[in-house]
This record gives sequence, C-alpha cells and structure tokens, in this order.
Amino acid sequence: MTYLIAIDQGTTSTRAIVFDAKLKPVAVAQQELRQIYPAPGWVEHDPEEIWAAVVATVREAMAKAKVGAKDVAGIGIANQRETTIVWDRVNGKPIHNAIVWQDRRTADACAALRAAGHEPTVTEKTGLLLDPYFSATKIGWLLDNGHDRTRAAAEQGRLAFGTVDTLLLWRLTGGKVHATDATNASRTLLFDIARGAWDETLADLFAVPMGLLPEVRDCASDFGETRADLFGGAIRILGIAGDQQAATVGQGCFTPGMMKSTYGTGCFALLNTGAERVASRHRLLTTVAYQLGGKRTYALEGAIFIAGAAVQWLRDGLHLIRHASEVNALAQKADPAEQVYLVPAFVGLGAPYWDADARGAILGLTRNSGPAEIAQAAIEAVGYQTRGLLEAMHADWPAAAGTVLRVDGGMTASDATMQFLADILGAPVDRPAVMETTALGAAYLAGYQAGVCPDPAGFAATWRLDRRFTPAMDAPTRARKWAGWQSAIARVRTSPA
Repeated sequence: MTYLIAIDQGTTSTRAIVFDAKLKPVAVAQQELRQIYPAPGWVEHDPEEIWAAVVATVREAMAKAKVGAKDVAGIGIANQRETTIVWDRVNGKPIHNAIVWQDRRTADACAALRAAGHEPTVTEKTGLLLDPYFSATKIGWLLDNGHDRTRAAAEQGRLAFGTVDTLLLWRLTGGKVHATDATNASRTLLFDIARGAWDETLADLFAVPMGLLPEVRDCASDFGETRADLFGGAIRILGIAGDQQAATVGQGCFTPGMMKSTYGTGCFALLNTGAERVASRHRLLTTVAYQLGGKRTYALEGAIFIAGAAVQWLRDGLHLIRHASEVNALAQKADPAEQVYLVPAFVGLGAPYWDADARGAILGLTRNSGPAEIAQAAIEAVGYQTRGLLEAMHADWPAAAGTVLRVDGGMTASDATMQFLADILGAPVDRPAVMETTALGAAYLAGYQAGVCPDPAGFAATWRLDRRFTPAMDAPTRARKWAGWQSAIARVRTSPA
C-alpha cells in the first residue's frame, strides 16, 4: 500500500503524520519545541532541536504505522513561516539560534526603512509591509550578530539562508538541495510575487547577498530525496508550503473567494483571490496562496500574532490552569455581567494595526473579576481579532462578503471558542471533519506530485463538514462587546488609528 508522510514543523511543536493514499491519517508522532526568550520581544528556537525532533517524529510515526521507506510515495513539509536561519554551507551549523516569526528585535530597523520612504516600493513588489515579522531584517541581524566575520562569509558564498523548510530540506538531502517553495519565499520581503523571483533591488536594500538565497520551486515539485540512513531508505520529498498556505490547500480553498482561518500559536486568515493580486487598503498582506505548475494563486492574509499562545500564557505565565484543555471549563465559570478584555499584544499587534511597540493589557477589571473572567477574555480575544481581519478583507475585496469561514487548528476543537467566533462575526463558521488541515495540505502536495492524489478540484470535492456554528448572540450584545474591544485596542496602540 502507498503512504505519504507530512512533516508539520510548527512554532510550539513538531509533528509527523503518516497518511494513506486516500489521505486518511494512520499514525502521528509529536514533540514540543522549547521557546527561548533572550530579551523582551525576542523569540528564538534552537535549529538543532528542530532537526532532532523532525527525525525522531518521522521515525516514530513510521514505526507506529508499520511503514517502511519503500512504502512511502513522498514527504510533504509544512513549516512555521518567516522564522529565519542562517548556516554554514561547509559544516552545516547554524551561526545563531533561529529568529522566530514572532520576534520584534528588528523593529527599529523597519522603522528606519519606513522613515526613509521605502515601504511603498517594498509593498508593491512583495505584498508585505515593513515589519519585524518578516525574514529580511532578521537575516541582516544574523549577519551582523552571528559568529566572527559573518558578513564576509556571506559575501564569499559560504553561508546559506532559509526558513525552516529550507534547513530541513538541506539536512534531509544531506546538503544536496538548497531550495524553498514560492509560499515561503513570498514571506521574506525579498521576493517579487509578480515575477516569482528574488529581487536584487530588495536584496540590496536589506543588505542580503543574493548568494545566500535558496532556489524557489512550486509547492508540488521534486525537492530531492532523503538520506537513506535517516529512515531506512531514501524517500522523495515532493511538497513544501508554509503552514498557513498548507492549511489553505488542506481546506480545499482553491476557488477565489474561499477563506480559511487557522488557530494555533497565532491566527492567520487567508482569502483566495485567484490570479488577482489585490492591493490592500487596510494593511493586510498580499501573498502567494500556492504555486502549482508554475502558476501562482494569490491571497489576502491577515496575521494575528497571539491566539493559542494566550492560553499558554494563562498556563505558564499566570498558572491559572495546569493544562491548556482546562481553559474552557474555567471560562464557563465567568460572570456574564463582567466585561473583561484581554488584548494579547505580547509581541506587538499584527494585522490590521501592525504596531510593533504595542504591549498586552487586561482591561475592565473589577473586584469581582478573577481567573474565570480572564480565561474567558483570552478565548474571546481570538474572535475579536478575527472580526477585525475579516472586516478589512471584505472592505478590500467586497466579492468575499458572505463567504463562510472555514476554520482549523488546535483551538477549533473548543466548541465554546468557535461559537463565540460565529457570534461576534454574526456569520457561520465551518469546522472540517479532518482537523489536521496543515499536515493534510502538505501530504496532498506530495501526493499530487507523486501522482497518487487527484487534481485540486478532485481533492476539494473530498472536503467534509464536521460542524457549522451559527450566530446565537443578539445584535445589541454583539455591538456592545465589539465596541468594548475597539476601545481596548485603542488603549494599547502606540501608533495612530
């Protein structure tokens, strides 16, 4: 029997999932990933921990499924995007820890570029904004702060840059392939999304040597094969996509106007705009949704930096719960008369505000407020932030109005969270039968390239609904709660509305 393996390397964990040829999960292995916080607003990962976890989880999942290398048609990789790694091509060692997408250490560099008037040109070419979220200024920081003579080594061609997918591909192939896909490339501030190529003018602006950059390929492509010693034989690597784009594929959002929102560490909503690159007037991002057969499909994207991470903060920071799964039971004890808002701007605010200096706050506290009200506020913050994104999307592309939102990610397992989302949106929310949409998308890309999965239309037809959440909140309550959230956001922002 033919199998596919998805490597889902996320911000807080690494997973490997074995799928059969009909894209049904057979076995799963997972390891948590340590978060490193060297300074306020700084977030790092150890690339060696990521690599070790990938190898271990793939081996474990294969053993659980009783699958050998010869049974696997291909591997697909989905990865945390924008997280930046630079390594030595000779010895394969990273010059520094990975700088995670949430990291804000290059906020001043971005501000200086904006002040110099560069943002319009950058946005026109990349669809992105000048923000520490993206990779280019992270690369600059690494070249200036890595081991001795790092920049000289980069100019000499000794170093390689990659997002997590690229490092994994390099390691999996024994250093034979230095490549990425168009979705990950489109998140670097260095990629012209109209031409589908690295841009020398942008590379000069960010002082990034062109020789540092990987080759860019389709999401479904031949990316080489793994070292035979890793998994008991060589396995072809046939698919790569950034995690949010992989989830878009996994949700079957191949038709313009379809929209998905993923709730993991952060929250990311993507609206398929087809061949049209919609320029946002509300500070959303224009990005590559996927690239197949050399043809790019675009999307509008809204990024929320903190979603599930707020629940982790309740657990690890405030110690209000012992396990993330306890948050719903705690929130159900909240007094409905309380109006507490948690603005989780722990690493700044993402779309549509893009305020790198904003910081989190809890507002509306009374003497009656306690752990339950704070837990409820953490859950509700996800819904409020999503509404802000969707309102901006509908304003940018009115054709999307009335689209049903498809959701996925760990937080969607909570019926209470999804019900509040539908309530505050005043619109239905669809949760799929297959919740592992990011891994599913990666596996599908590999299977499509291997010829064992149908074309996109055929795959989309297999999408199945688990539950539709419909609004149950009355309009006055929705309006009151939304007004309270807008007031809370205004209080934490450091830049004008």
